[in-house]
Amino acid sequence: MKQFIVKIKSIQYITHDVMQIVTEKPINFKFSPGQATEISINKSGWKDEKRPFTFTSLPDSDFLEFTIKTYPSHKGVTNELMKLKKDDELILHDVFGAITYKGEGVFIAGGAGVTPFICIFRDLMSKNLIGNNKLIFANKTKDDIILASEFEKLLGKNFINILSDEKADGYTHGQITEGFLKIHLSESPENIYICGPPPMMDAIEKQLIYLKVDKRKIIKEAF
Repeated sequence: MKQFIVKIKSIQYITHDVMQIVTEKPINFKFSPGQATEISINKSGWKDEKRPFTFTSLPDSDFLEFTIKTYPSHKGVTNELMKLKKDDELILHDVFGAITYKGEGVFIAGGAGVTPFICIFRDLMSKNLIGNNKLIFANKTKDDIILASEFEKLLGKNFINILSDEKADGYTHGQITEGFLKIHLSESPENIYICGPPPMMDAIEKQLIYLKVDKRKIIKEAF
């Protein structure tokens, strides 16, 4: 198994609990939009503590970017990442991921499950291929929405938000239901991409099958 040690170039917060880490990129390092790698911290006691994080930079960029939701109360890897600064080092491990772009469709994300879609949409934009792709993004509150302004620019009216814990003008309130999906899916959607917590994905897949969406058109990644 290959390992790459990379230095951190910058760290910034893009929401109250989501950080964006930019690192060096090893020579000839390759990944596809939507893929992830296991990362550990190059620091005593943390080198074997690996966690999966998605690449959110474009594959041909000369840097790597990761968009990471932090969980300070867990006292785990993300809590330790919050203590890092420029020039600290991360260890990259294997590249993997089940979500790859198979053509136009509807993307459904829950919270940090949106991260594989960030790179996919940026890649499509760079090729002028955004088309009629749609993103349904479920979060607890408006403040939890990752890269809201970027998705608005990329997708316009095809960026649809639903909030479970906050009622706000211009946002649907509640959970993703069959009725909600029926409103936002076309008669015969080409592809449905789902990424989020496993219980959410299971529920949505059942709803889609009930709505007679072909199971072969459902592409998913547990987060």
